[in-house]
Amino acid sequence: MNDIAAPTESESAIRTIHTDLPVNATFHVWLKAKKPDVAGAVSFSNANGKFGEVSTSNLEEYSFRIYQVFGGGRVDIAYDTMTTAVSVIYWFTASDVLETGITVVHTKPDNAPPDLPDSYHFRPPFGWMNDPNGFGRFEGHPHLFYQHYSHGLRWNTMHWGHAISSDYLRWRHLPIFLFPSEDLTTRPDKRGGAYSGSTIPLVEGTGIRVFFTEQVQDRVPEQQIQLTATSSDLIMAGQAEVILGHRPDGQGLTPDFRDPYVVRGPDGLWKMLLGSQSDSGGVILLYETQDPTAASGWTYVGKLWVETRYKTTAIECPCLLPLDGPANARSTRWVLTYGLMHSEDPATGRKNLTMADVGWFDGKKFVKEFGQELDFGTDNYAFQAFLDGDSIVGIGWLANWADATPEIDFPTSMTLPRRLHFSNGALLTPPIGAAESLRHRILDRTRLAAGDRVDLSTGAVELLFELNKPGLPFDLELDHPDVRLGVVCDETGLWIRHEDGRDGASPRYVSEGARPYRLRIFVDYGSIEVFADRGRYVGTKRIASFKPVRAAHLKTLEGAVAHATIWSLKQ
Repeated sequence: MNDIAAPTESESAIRTIHTDLPVNATFHVWLKAKKPDVAGAVSFSNANGKFGEVSTSNLEEYSFRIYQVFGGGRVDIAYDTMTTAVSVIYWFTASDVLETGITVVHTKPDNAPPDLPDSYHFRPPFGWMNDPNGFGRFEGHPHLFYQHYSHGLRWNTMHWGHAISSDYLRWRHLPIFLFPSEDLTTRPDKRGGAYSGSTIPLVEGTGIRVFFTEQVQDRVPEQQIQLTATSSDLIMAGQAEVILGHRPDGQGLTPDFRDPYVVRGPDGLWKMLLGSQSDSGGVILLYETQDPTAASGWTYVGKLWVETRYKTTAIECPCLLPLDGPANARSTRWVLTYGLMHSEDPATGRKNLTMADVGWFDGKKFVKEFGQELDFGTDNYAFQAFLDGDSIVGIGWLANWADATPEIDFPTSMTLPRRLHFSNGALLTPPIGAAESLRHRILDRTRLAAGDRVDLSTGAVELLFELNKPGLPFDLELDHPDVRLGVVCDETGLWIRHEDGRDGASPRYVSEGARPYRLRIFVDYGSIEVFADRGRYVGTKRIASFKPVRAAHLKTLEGAVAHATIWSLKQ
């Protein structure tokens, strides 16, 4: 039973949740006390009566508790709503959780996920989510970790959520993987937590090593330091240890010092990229270690990149990978992606841009050949990628700090995963090939191309159309009840129309000068993603509404469209 909507206290003081368990199930429970003189408590009972309880006296924040049930069968979970508040309860069995996931039996209404059965983007099972972390394939399966707060849809003390997949599209939720220090979890005061980072396979044995930033606001002398932890079972991280306790001296850095990304360099050594800010602009710092396990010995190499464009403050979430050959080949290009915190493009009004630079990396320095925006829609933020075999796969937070604040509920998703590859002098970021498996039913093959309005039976669709010549103008109108939405190609380039009626002019989400001929457009409840010319031009935009797009209408020159198809999509 998944218990979402709890009754009011007037209906009943005692709340009981029923669930059927296999043997050796583990409960994760978050609860807090409502009265200063009475502990908050959750009890476990079966046909033989009460057999266990977890409790807390904390009135400010939900306390995390673990309870093991060795026998199976029906279990009643009960708490007094007059004295106890419960945020989340789920259970799992450690022996098969990677195959079966967790079972959520309770989440309070204000941190429950939206009910969108046809939606195909990754969303957490409860609570807040932002940056993807530790994205990679481990023990044969893709794993996604992410910045997470369990007790509401607003940013607060950061943990790492966790999910596993077989195809990057269909995910099983796993237990919360990484917890901040106990001190940070006692109060919902937004002081910090386990911030973003990355993950590598353990060099010896099975499991993973995690790298992340610990943030503690107003900590002296360093608010942000770098920690590492390991997990042999891929279920929960072990005790974390400090590996970088201070910023490099003499570099003129602000307290920003975060988001470690670890990758093996062309010289075979482990490299670590960190985002920061100096008096010369946003910077990416480079560290390396001679330790083959990457557990210790990290030393500062220098500033890998300095960014002065768009009034950028700190650089966030840097990522560096070999692009078109083996890492140890001198001719191999590398791709460097990074987010520009607080940046703004004055020409378009877009904020918090993400860049992708292609060039050569010798283990010490990065020499840029060319650069481009990773996403002209700007809602592919905190992008993180890894080398899956000989192909790069990446994913981003389908949101942007220009819209998100800790003061508003902000349910979001991750982007569709994308491939990154080099072709004809350009970086392409198409959706992964498995995205075609989302196609559920053909809705149209003729009407969109003919210029007719096509009513959509679902808010989850893919539109594919091809023009007879690159750059022919078109205006794809998408009928949304809350937002003026569409995709346009004109003399300025390719752009997403998004006008939500808020004060002031809407940013212009444009790839200037783009002259596309082939468009794949993914629409979901709360988002639109545009892939043009097989990923040469990509734009992602969050929609602050889960209402579905109702219809599509493609306006263009007579005879301009070679073909067009619309599919409904479903996981």
